Amino acid sequence: MNEKEDRQRGLYRPEFEHDACGVGLVASLDNVASRTIVESGLTVLKRLMHRGATGNDPRTGDGAGLLLRIPDPFFRKVVKDLPPAGQYGIAMIFGAVGEEDIIEQVVANEGGKVLAWRDVPVDPNAIGDDARSVMPKIRELFLGSKLAQDDFERKLFVIRRQIELKTKDCYICSCSTKT
Repeated sequence: MNEKEDRQRGLYRPEFEHDACGVGLVASLDNVASRTIVESGLTVLKRLMHRGATGNDPRTGDGAGLLLRIPDPFFRKVVKDLPPAGQYGIAMIFGAVGEEDIIEQVVANEGGKVLAWRDVPVDPNAIGDDARSVMPKIRELFLGSKLAQDDFERKLFVIRRQIELKTKDCYICSCSTKT
C-alpha cells in the first residue's frame, strides 16, 4: 500500500492541516468537575498570551475565556429556590438594559418561566480603558421549564434566537441547562 492509500484509510489527512493558534482544550475524560480542570484552563489562557491578541490598549484582550459546566452548588448559594439541576437554564446576557420586558415576554411566549436575574460581579479596573469604555452590563437570566432536559435545551436555543431577533442591544453568549 502506498502512502496516499494509507492516509485515506486513517483519520489523519494532512491537507486539512491549518494553524489554530489560540485554541486550547482541557477536559476530564471521566466527566468529573474539579477545580484542577479550571486551573489548567487558566494556565492554557496564560500560555496563549504570545498571540498578541490585544488592540491598541495592551490591557484590553480579545475576550478569550473558559466555557464551564453550570456550577449548580454555587448558584444555589446566590439564587433562591432553583429547581433541580437540568430543570433550569442560564442565559449569559451582555447588554439589553431596558429590554428586560421584551426578554421576559419571549420567555413566556415560548412556555418558559423567568426564575431570576443576577448581575454578574465584575471588576472594571481589571480591563483596559478601551474595553471599559464599551463594557456592557453583564447579567445571568435563570429560566425554568417543565420540559425534559434535552427538550428544554432545544427550547432554550429557540428562546435565545427570539431574544436576539426582538432586542436591539443584547448579546447572549450562552443559554443552556449545561454550560
